[in-house]
This record gives sequence, C-alpha cells and structure tokens, in this order.
Amino acid sequence: MNGVSSAEEPAQIVALGDAIVDVLAQRDEDFLVDCGVLKGTMRLLADDEAEQLAAAMAGSGVVEEVPGGSAANSLAGAAALGARCRFIGLTGDDRLGALFKRHMADLDIAFDTPPHASAPTGRCFILVTPDGERTMQTSPAASHCLTAEALDEQAIRACDTLFLEGYLWGPDTPRSAMRRAIEIARRETRRIAFTLSDSIALPGRRDSIIGLVRDGGVDVLFANEYEAKLMAGVDDFDAAMRFLADICPLPVVTRGAAGAVAMWQGDRIERPAAKPAAIVDTTGAGDQFAAGFLAALIAGRDVAQSLDTGARNAAEVLGHVGARPLNRMEL
Repeated sequence: MNGVSSAEEPAQIVALGDAIVDVLAQRDEDFLVDCGVLKGTMRLLADDEAEQLAAAMAGSGVVEEVPGGSAANSLAGAAALGARCRFIGLTGDDRLGALFKRHMADLDIAFDTPPHASAPTGRCFILVTPDGERTMQTSPAASHCLTAEALDEQAIRACDTLFLEGYLWGPDTPRSAMRRAIEIARRETRRIAFTLSDSIALPGRRDSIIGLVRDGGVDVLFANEYEAKLMAGVDDFDAAMRFLADICPLPVVTRGAAGAVAMWQGDRIERPAAKPAAIVDTTGAGDQFAAGFLAALIAGRDVAQSLDTGARNAAEVLGHVGARPLNRMEL
C-alpha cells in the first residue's frame, strides 16, 4: 500500500496502533476463578488462551463487542472534533476485522490497511465483576504483525502529525514499522507524537523508548502520572517532569482529577481537569485527552488551550460507557 492515500484531502493525523476489538462481559468472581484469570490483572494472552476465554465468555452469558485500541480511540475523538484522520493497523481477515473497519468508516476515519491472511483480529477481553472492577486480558494477534510494508507512506509524508501508540512498540515487527514511519515523518519535518502505556514497565521497552525520544524521534510525549514516573524511573512527579522535559520538546502528563501538566520551551504549564457531568466509565479518558490536545494543536491553539481541549474531551467520555465520544464536538 506504499504511496497512494484514498482520502480526498490528506489526513492531518496519521496513527499507528493496535487494531483491537474489546470483548466485554459482566461476570462474577467464580467465573474468573474457573477460567484461571486473576481478578484486576492486565495480561497478554497467546492465541489458544484467547480462544478458550472467548468460548467460555460466549457460553456463559451476554458478550458485547466494541472496537477499541488506544490510538484508534484517540482518532475517534480527534475526528469528532473535526480533524481529518487516518489509521494504520492490522486486523485479521475475519468477522471482528470487518467490524473494526466498519466502525472506522462510520467515524469518517480512513482505514484501508489490508487484513492479515493467517492471524485473527486482536481482542481485549474485559471482565467486569459485580464490584465494578475490570480485569483485562489481551490477545494482540494480527495487530502485532504490522510491517513497514503496510505503511501508507504518502499519507505519512502529507500529514501534520504522526501519532504512535506505545502498546505497539514492544514486538520487533511493529516496532520496525514504527521506526520506518518516524523516518518518513522526520524527513518531511512532520510533528511526531507518542503515547506511552503501562507496558513501558516490560523488560527492554523503557530504555528503547527513552533512546527514541532522546534522539529526537518524538516531539510530543503523552503519559499519565504513573507512566511518567515509570519512564523517568523516579517516584517524585516533579522530578519525572524534569526528566521528560530534558529529553522531549513537549511532554504532556495527565493527573486525573488534578488536571494536566505540560513543559514547553522551559515553561511549566498546568491546567485543571474539566468537571464531567457524571463519572460513569473511566475507560478511554487518557486516549480522549490526547485526541483533544492534538486536534487543538493542529488547529493552531497554544499549549494551554490544547490542555483545556484535552481536558474537555476526557470529561465528555467519562459520562458514558465506552472509550469513544458519542457525538460531534467543538474545539
């Protein structure tokens, strides 16, 4: 697919990320025990483990399937704010892959990466126990088979911002694709944004991401407070911010109800969180913050205004179940 983008106008944000479908179910703790799943954990599953869990969930009650993935969720938020978006990610050639593609089309997000012929679409199994706690078990499957050959190079060259998802950074194959995308974007002096994930704690990831950022491969680095401290290797938030500012031109860190902090050209910029009408579901709040921030930045807003837009975007998604906005929004 190198070369031609099908969009009439170039995408402003091109994102590389996991093409994942969230498989949600409400189950009691006995179900988790029977499936050998430890409550409250986040764990990667092999394909055979994923099939066993999927069968158990399907055979025990209602299951909901909702397209997800961190970068894809962010694009949904950015598109709702009017940004032109393109997603590059790999599904399987199966029912869930078709579901993912259809949802992207419904959101006016360009997505035409050919599906993988021999791996299933990635799934994140989310089990919600009666106390509201979520247990997440993820099978990346086809998503982590993304290669550099699957990139839409023309779209990357023409975009305003290349947006990279930290979950995709681990395995060698998608990491090589991300490095190639960075090389293309950097050659064209495009903005490069990278969103961290808690998988930074896995062996080998932290050092490689620090190297990428320190070598000038990232212009905007998104993290929550926990991820920022993991990245910096410290427990003190202020020290973490100083570390990130030393290696990245624009680190942006969310702190939940305490708002968000950015460092830009030597200045520390802090903005409060937006107050949601209600807190129904916290899933996707960080993804939507990044969406709002980038959409505002691309529209010419300054850093403080972009923080405010990110906060409003995050607050909107807190008011309903699901990680993506339900309606179009204003910057």
